[in-house]
Amino acid sequence: MNFSELGLAPELLRAVAEKGYDTPTPIQAKAIPAVLSGRDVLAGAQTGTGKTAGFVLPLLQKLDSAQGRAPRVLVLSPTRELTAQIAENARVYGRYKNLRTLVIFGGVSERPQIDGLRQGCDLLIATPGRLLDLVEQKVCDLSAVRHLVLDEADRMLDMGFIHAIRRIIRLLPAERQNLMFSATYSDDIRDLAARMLRNPVTVEVASRNTTAERVEQVAFKVPKEHKRHLLVHLFESGAAGEGAWHQALVFTRTKHGANRLAQQLEAAGIRAAAIHGNKSQAARVRALSDFKDGKIAALVATEVASRGLDIKELPQVVNYELPNVPEDYVHRIGRTARAGATGRAVSLVSADEAGLLRDIERTMRQSVPVLATPAFKIVESRPAATAGTAARGEVNRPNASPGNRAGSAPRRAGHGGRPGSRSHH
Repeated sequence: MNFSELGLAPELLRAVAEKGYDTPTPIQAKAIPAVLSGRDVLAGAQTGTGKTAGFVLPLLQKLDSAQGRAPRVLVLSPTRELTAQIAENARVYGRYKNLRTLVIFGGVSERPQIDGLRQGCDLLIATPGRLLDLVEQKVCDLSAVRHLVLDEADRMLDMGFIHAIRRIIRLLPAERQNLMFSATYSDDIRDLAARMLRNPVTVEVASRNTTAERVEQVAFKVPKEHKRHLLVHLFESGAAGEGAWHQALVFTRTKHGANRLAQQLEAAGIRAAAIHGNKSQAARVRALSDFKDGKIAALVATEVASRGLDIKELPQVVNYELPNVPEDYVHRIGRTARAGATGRAVSLVSADEAGLLRDIERTMRQSVPVLATPAFKIVESRPAATAGTAARGEVNRPNASPGNRAGSAPRRAGHGGRPGSRSHH
C-alpha cells in the first residue's frame, strides 16, 4: 500500500512525497481512512510508529481551507516538545493548503499566543493548562471546534491533566469528531474513552504495553555509586564492543539528578546537556537542537523527554535510573528504533532497583537480558588543593572499589577523541 491509496488529496500527497515517504506505517494505513470517514477513533500504537501523521493528514484534508478566527481542530498533548512537534508536522504536511496552525503551551510568554488567537487559526495544538488559562482570560474561543484529538492520552492522565481535560471537553460543541491516541491502554484510559468516544473505530497495531521489536534491550547490574563511571566507559567503548558512542539519550528520575549527571559527563570530557521541566523553553529547544546536530553526545533528560522527542536514527537510550512507573520505560526506550530504524536500550540497574526491573518485565511480558558488567575505571578527583595539577589529581580504582562516592567528581576533561568532541551526523 502507498499513501495514494488512502484517499488523501493531491496537495497532501505532494507534501508527503517531499518528506521522502511513500509507504504508510501500519497505524497510518488504519487511522487515516478511519479519520477521513468522520468516525471517532481510539488508536493504540507504540511511540515512533508515525501516529502523528495518522491524524494530522486526514484532519488537514477535512479542514479544506482557512475560515473564521476560532479553531476548528483542537489537539491536546502533554508536553511542550510534543506540542511543538505536532505543529511542525501540521505545517510541513499542510504547506500546500491555506491553513493556519497555532501552538499554545506554558513556560513562555502568553502575549504572542494571545495575538495568534486574535488573528485566527484553524488548527490549535495546546497543552491543557495554558489552554485553560487563555480560555479563562476569554481570549480563546473553542465554540467552533469540530475535531478533538487527545494525543499521548495516557501520559496526560499520568501527569494529572484529567480534570483539565474534562473541563476543556465541557467547553466544546457536543457535535464533533473525537480522536484518542495512546501508546498504552490503562483502565483510566479505557474509562475516559468510554465517556468521550461514540461508537469508535478501534485501531491497534501493537500489543498493550509492548515495546518496539527493533529495540535491543540489555541491562547491567552496577552499584548506584558506580553508575556514572560505567556510563563514561560505555560512551568510550560501547555496550557490546561496538565502539564509542556519539549520541545517547540518558534518563534520570529527577531534575537535580539530570543536572548533576550532565555536569559529571562534561567533566569527564563528554559533551552533555540536561533537559527537564525547570529549564526554560529556549534552553530545552537549544539542548535538543545541539543533540540532533551532534554538538553534544549526551542529552540527559527526565520523564519530560520520554514522549514527543522525535530524533531520527537515535542509536541508544540509557536508563541511568529506572522509572518508578513501568509504562514510562516503554516510552523512554521508544525514543530509539523509530520509523523502521533499529536501536538499543541500556539500563543501569542498582540493587535497590531490582524490583523495578521485575515490574517492567511483567508489564512488557518479556525479560530484559542482564549482561556481564564490563570492567571500568573509577576515576576520582582529589580535593581542590591539588586541582592545579590535573595529572596528579586523579586516582584510578578498580570498579569494585568500596571507597568511591557518587558525589565525587569524575575524570578530567580534555581527552582527545572522546565521544562528543566532534559532530556526528
